[in-house]
Amino acid sequence: MNMTNSAAVVYEQWLNDPLIDDETKAELKSIADQPAEIEDRFFRELTFGTGGLRGVIGAGTNRMNRYIIGKATQGLAQYVLKKKAGSGTPSVVIAHDSRRCSPEFALEAALVLAGNGIKAYLFEDLRPTPELSFAVRHLGADAGIVITASHNPPEYNGYKVYNQHGGQLVPSEANEVIEEISKLSSFAEIRRMTREEAERQGLLVWIGEEVDAAYIDEVVSVSRRPEAIRAVGDELKIIYTPLHGTGHQPVVRALQKAGFTNVRVVEEQATPDGNFPTVKSPNPEEREAFTLALEIAKQQGADLVIGTDPDADRMGAVVMNSEGEYVILTGNQSGAIMVDYLLGSMKENGDLPQNGAVIKTIVTSEMGAKIAESYGAKVLNTLTGFKYIGELMTKFEQTGEHTFLFGYEESYGYLAGNYARDKDAVVAALLIAEAAAYYKTQGKTLYEVLLELYERYGYYQEHLESRTMKGKDGLERIGRVMEEFRRTPPQTVAGVNVVEVKDYLPGIDGLPPENVLKFFLEDGSWFCLRPSGTEPKIKVYFAVRGTSLADAKERLEKLVREVMARVDE
Repeated sequence: MNMTNSAAVVYEQWLNDPLIDDETKAELKSIADQPAEIEDRFFRELTFGTGGLRGVIGAGTNRMNRYIIGKATQGLAQYVLKKKAGSGTPSVVIAHDSRRCSPEFALEAALVLAGNGIKAYLFEDLRPTPELSFAVRHLGADAGIVITASHNPPEYNGYKVYNQHGGQLVPSEANEVIEEISKLSSFAEIRRMTREEAERQGLLVWIGEEVDAAYIDEVVSVSRRPEAIRAVGDELKIIYTPLHGTGHQPVVRALQKAGFTNVRVVEEQATPDGNFPTVKSPNPEEREAFTLALEIAKQQGADLVIGTDPDADRMGAVVMNSEGEYVILTGNQSGAIMVDYLLGSMKENGDLPQNGAVIKTIVTSEMGAKIAESYGAKVLNTLTGFKYIGELMTKFEQTGEHTFLFGYEESYGYLAGNYARDKDAVVAALLIAEAAAYYKTQGKTLYEVLLELYERYGYYQEHLESRTMKGKDGLERIGRVMEEFRRTPPQTVAGVNVVEVKDYLPGIDGLPPENVLKFFLEDGSWFCLRPSGTEPKIKVYFAVRGTSLADAKERLEKLVREVMARVDE
């Protein structure tokens, strides 16, 4: 591999920069005879994707390290100061997860903010991402930062930025921050204060229990049927795994406060650990992540198994099927159950608003939409990324046009309640547990409820395939796949005609531009191609609606097989 001049030049600049510490330089010297490694670390700067910055931890412009964090924070500081101009001291809340370097990166961001005269509220220890979203609103801050790489492998970390409403930055806001970052030509322009000085001036403020308690109160207020929990809260057996992340304390605290007393935490996965030693990937979308939890569930005959990812914004649920086997609910299935449970409970309690709205993403199943519409709720679609759901929630709050009921995406992200603007595994864990309790009082399992929903609304089946393509070559390959499908879209797939193609790149349906292609088939099936904004992956989403489960699964298999054969070419 030939190293590009620019990568080699930037590598030398880092080695000669007096502001870069000796430890970082030693790491860079150790790869002096590895041109491919230098190329990968320096061929570009980490860019803001759908979730801010995300990358492998290490030295270099295409890596996560304190210099890249410092530069991003200096840009953010300039953006906040511009917006706040002349109206008091601005403030930013910062949280971090259990990953390697997360506490150090969080403190670095706080000290750069302090160096710019901005008050940094920093959590004293790790906290879930949704609590950060809540804290921005609760403390009336101007922005928020979370240091996390969600469910990425252990070598990754990331930096997500939130606006004053507690939502992740949408593209128009992110572009303004990016513009400020791009004005910085050297690390010398990063203004930074020492920790002692920041604390002395009141520009570094440590936060904790007061915010925790207020957050848990908000989560538990979403509960709709406390009487069901009172009836079976002691006997409903819940196994919970935080997968070495931030979920342990808040999830258990919320469940116990709501009245669930029979909650067992998987001990080997209870302690926060950024190496995630017991799993290949700390992702509740994957069955392997539940291996230890399922062993306990089988021994105890558990009603429900819950897992949350490292920053506790995604929740996966496992239930027992009719054959007595544990099955992982997909994000679409859990979402459909929660939509039906929540709206059904509100209708029965007489507090379902006339102007209620459920928000989902364009790659999420239509099943939840059908359920929501059956209760008279409006369903709105957004691009992928919970920031767009949060943006609509804030719009509703300002205009009163709709009352937000529930927001979700197929990738295990859910939110009920108006206290935050990001997906929340803590409230999702509470809701799915409460649904399980309610149906248990009726002698039904969550799996039986899912089958009833299929009977009523149609047999929906969905699937996600992804292909990882790393580095510069990978980015180019992903671009080629998108270009190929855009230039010559398929006319038929699996013997069914393609009746419509939606290209979201120019910006359609009132949505901002995004590199996404969605193909609609004559039988109501669809598939969608989308490069990930946070990982070197192309994702392909599939959805069908059949006359029975067997029929739906057969259609889905054919669709996946044919589309992926073309992607893999």
